[in-house]
Amino acid sequence: MSLIAKAAIDRRLAEIVQPVIEDMGFELVRVRLMGGKTSTLQIMAEKPEGGIEVDDCAEISTAVSAVLDVEDPILDAYTLEVSSPGIDRPLTRLRDFADFEGYEAKLETSELIDGRRRFKGVLAGVEGDEVLVNLPEGTVGLKFDWLSDAKLVLTDDLIRDMLKARKAQPLDEGAYDEIESHPAGTEEE
Repeated sequence: MSLIAKAAIDRRLAEIVQPVIEDMGFELVRVRLMGGKTSTLQIMAEKPEGGIEVDDCAEISTAVSAVLDVEDPILDAYTLEVSSPGIDRPLTRLRDFADFEGYEAKLETSELIDGRRRFKGVLAGVEGDEVLVNLPEGTVGLKFDWLSDAKLVLTDDLIRDMLKARKAQPLDEGAYDEIESHPAGTEEE
């Protein structure tokens, strides 16, 4: 689950929200609690077959809010943002690397591998617990556990194929966000 939720607080939040999201028939793609003037809890989810609608995001937001209000894992005020992973999506599960074989991706490792941490190439599938990537110098296998970040690169091929898969409906990424604020200390007694 390291790429779905990296930081300790993200892992705790994933433990709370993942069962709720899965019970609703969706899959958790990523959880991030991001700092700033007001923290933002970003949850990316999708249907098992891919994609998610605005109404789905709203339903997830309502259900997740209710559970977070009870569990109360975040001390300060925060904004909840439920969204689709987007076209240039993060790759957070081993199967994502198989599903998007043939597309260009950027991968980052937590440790140096052959003197480097960043790799950009075409995904060549999965072999055991390794992600295969075609680089200019040849194909390399990176253990999934080594990865600290991975995402698809926005290319014309990716955009064309995603639009075709979504029946050429125009994508309005802003329409996928459902935002709800939770000021600290406002729980009803």
